[in-house]
Amino acid sequence: MSLAVRVIPCLDVDAGRVVKGVHFENLRDAGDPVELAAEYYRQGADELTFLDVTASSSHRQTMVDVVSRTAEQIFIPLTVGGGVRAPEDVDSLLRCGADKVGVNTAAINDPTLIGRVAERFGNQVLVLSVDARREQGERHTQSGFEVTTMGGRKSTGIDAIWWVKRAQELGAGEILLNSMDADGTQQGFDLEMIKAVRKEVKIPIIASGGAGKAADFPPAIEAGADAVLAASIFHYGKVTIGEVKDAIKAAGYTVR
Repeated sequence: MSLAVRVIPCLDVDAGRVVKGVHFENLRDAGDPVELAAEYYRQGADELTFLDVTASSSHRQTMVDVVSRTAEQIFIPLTVGGGVRAPEDVDSLLRCGADKVGVNTAAINDPTLIGRVAERFGNQVLVLSVDARREQGERHTQSGFEVTTMGGRKSTGIDAIWWVKRAQELGAGEILLNSMDADGTQQGFDLEMIKAVRKEVKIPIIASGGAGKAADFPPAIEAGADAVLAASIFHYGKVTIGEVKDAIKAAGYTVR
């Protein structure tokens, strides 16, 4: 595990606007990702993740503008994912202020993308986003966890544990592990899945999906996560970044 646990809010951005509802009374425009990013920076977020849910080439310039405006205001690492299909996409995002870039579907379709990005920009730049869930009914994977795409709607038949091991070999710098079973439930992270991935990889794991309260975060770290990511509970003001850090610290872990 890295020395200090990182707490990372995630913003879903569609055509330059934050998608999930945000409830901060002091924001003039809760749909503006730049203003919201600045608010999380003030709260003490260690990093920030933008997910471009439109991710079409027609909106790529919109996201580039959002990233460049955000990078002028916040001074913590910024990861951008969604629609990254080639090293050229990574290049444009890094040039406008992103520190790291998330890849998901494009790497499944062409695993060589991981190595090409890592070789050109360094593996610290590449975050492999994995949307995994438990298989229902007949099992097709050894681990019972399979990789999905399309927000969990489409099965790939790929074993999630095999995939993270392969991604590490190819040059991924971090794994953003999103449990599609836990996502949106606010019942806690998928600890079994985190443990299964931790057994197989040495690179940092960012746990995502399922956080509902501050007390949900320390067990994810205990299971092997180096960082914890959440969206709705931060956006709706259910918990603050500070409260999450207090809970992690109280459990005996170091926070920044």
